[in-house]
Amino acid sequence: MKVFSIFCVVFCAASTLQGCAAVSISRVSSAGLKAIQAMTVSDEQIQQYTREFIEKSDKENSLAAADDPYSVRLNKITSSFNNNNGLNIKVYKKDEVNAFATADGSIRVYSGLMDIMTDEEILGVIGHEIGHVMNKDTRDAFKNALLVSALRDGISSTAGKVGKLTSSQLGDLGEAFFQSQYSQKQEYAADDYGYEFLKGCGLNPWTMSMALDKLKQLEQQAGGNGGGAINQLFSTHPNIAARTGRLAERAAGEGFKKPGDGGELYITEAAAKAAEEQSKADSGAPEAKDDAGKAAPAEGNTDWSF
Repeated sequence: MKVFSIFCVVFCAASTLQGCAAVSISRVSSAGLKAIQAMTVSDEQIQQYTREFIEKSDKENSLAAADDPYSVRLNKITSSFNNNNGLNIKVYKKDEVNAFATADGSIRVYSGLMDIMTDEEILGVIGHEIGHVMNKDTRDAFKNALLVSALRDGISSTAGKVGKLTSSQLGDLGEAFFQSQYSQKQEYAADDYGYEFLKGCGLNPWTMSMALDKLKQLEQQAGGNGGGAINQLFSTHPNIAARTGRLAERAAGEGFKKPGDGGELYITEAAAKAAEEQSKADSGAPEAKDDAGKAAPAEGNTDWSF
């Protein structure tokens, strides 16, 4: 009964879009079947489509080479967890202030964002994106995008088999994915994940609020609507100011002081020592001879299953 209802919705939508013009029954049938397939697609299929999408995206965008300064910096920031358990974090050399994650654990950070943020703030943004992956938000967004692109393709073409997607289908899928928005609940949950992620890395969680505050300033400079500079990053509701205040209130309530206002950037001795050693290495000074390890995400945050 549900399948019949879905088909009726698709048929009505197609008829409305076509107005008084005749609509090919075969095309509408294809759209209905593809819509049903999109709604019942397995996680394994989502992973397949996601990998195809990110492969296409990497080819079409300016993916920073391994020896590019942006890649070197990002690898330093994420050295304790990148490329583990499915995570795949890379840089797009684009001026946009943006970052996004996909269901397979791929995260792409734009150089424009890296230009305005500290290493610690970038880590908070990455933690936020990992939160969307861990909470299955990216999977659900991709599934919804698949439904939208399936409907569009079903009306415009008779081709519609499930399997490896064509370049055109991937393009439609990407467009639908980037136009999707997370709910208030999803954004708050991802913010909280990024907050805890920073604490697990030995960093003051105020950094999460500070990263959002920079985006809020950009939004204000652009006239309140974010403009092209901020792109879609954190542009969904609730607004950035509310989220910034929420995280700042939480950090203060937990007894953390804001870095620069009497608070320390590192909240664990191991993290502080690792940062000091990295600073010495970057400046060419000899590294300290001890067994202090790099800061790693808190226990419970290292088993990423996508």
